[in-house]
Amino acid sequence: MFIGVPRERKEQEYRVALVPSAVKELVLRGHTVLVEEGAGGGIGASDAAFAHAGASIAADADTLYAKADLIVKVKEPQADERAFLRSGQMLFAYLHLAADPAQARDLLKSDAICIAFETVTSPSGRLPLLTPMSEIAGRLAVQAGAYWLQRANGGSGVLLSGAPGVAPAKVMILGGGVVGANAIAIAVGMGADVVVLDRVPDVLRALSKEFGSRIKTEFSTSDSIRMHIADADLVIGGVLVTGAAAPKLITMADLGSMRPGSVFVDVSIDQGGCAETSRPTTHSQPTFVENGVVHYCVANMPGAVPRTSAAALSNAILPYVLVLADYGWRRALLRDAHLMNGLNVCKGQITHSAVAEALRMPSYDPRACLEAA
Repeated sequence: MFIGVPRERKEQEYRVALVPSAVKELVLRGHTVLVEEGAGGGIGASDAAFAHAGASIAADADTLYAKADLIVKVKEPQADERAFLRSGQMLFAYLHLAADPAQARDLLKSDAICIAFETVTSPSGRLPLLTPMSEIAGRLAVQAGAYWLQRANGGSGVLLSGAPGVAPAKVMILGGGVVGANAIAIAVGMGADVVVLDRVPDVLRALSKEFGSRIKTEFSTSDSIRMHIADADLVIGGVLVTGAAAPKLITMADLGSMRPGSVFVDVSIDQGGCAETSRPTTHSQPTFVENGVVHYCVANMPGAVPRTSAAALSNAILPYVLVLADYGWRRALLRDAHLMNGLNVCKGQITHSAVAEALRMPSYDPRACLEAA
């Protein structure tokens, strides 16, 4: 199979979907890998490194998309890239369609087979291709929050750890999943006063067992959010509903109760964000101020540390890329229900119910689509 790895075109997205060692594994299995010129520049992987691994170097995206049967990339294809997609071609990437109706419409028109990293599941019910980026984003969220809390950066001038005789900053983490757990680890390590809110008692129980008295846990309700956000220095939104738009748990009024210069980091922005005030930002313009609160809503946070995140992502997706390349999309999906859960668009149809509901579009049975093909 011809596998294409394009250069990412989202603003300041420095990751690449497959690193040279992963390319070598695909080539050893008899597949042809096309890597667009300069695709690995953001992680220090030269075209020569990819060529040494057995890849062919494509001069441009037009050439790569025209030849590849399977496109493997990090972020959703931008509008100009979507024009290259063709009927029956596979796209394997983070899509986050629930918050991107324009992309959804283009993918439907393309008649391509679009599999989203973020909705592939595991037998344990986890999201194995979202997990590594969520781990990194959760850790980065605290790092970013600490930076933007500095007075010179527009924050209130609070140090997360406090100082001898001075209380530490209060960090409120909304959602105790992968993002939340990793944010907790960093915030606790920096000496902050941490409270985490979640609606799943077992999640709160597990976090309490792991972190003990170093954190406070509380069941998430509108009242508990309102109470804790009022005196929080840093709020991290890490809520996720698989495939669906993030629920708006933080209202304009909630944010209005925060002290001026407090910081809100919305890790769920890829799915639309968990606050009424959230809107996507970029690494070049990462923040905006609303109701006196500094909002950091970068839609590709792990792209800030591409050497780490590209390697982690490549490790996670390689087994799935091998299956898709070895068996083709129809056989690969029919033999693995968890990979089939990643199918969002199949030949002009939305095949993930949560995505369809968020977009207010009809949802179709993925198995029926596969069998018809």
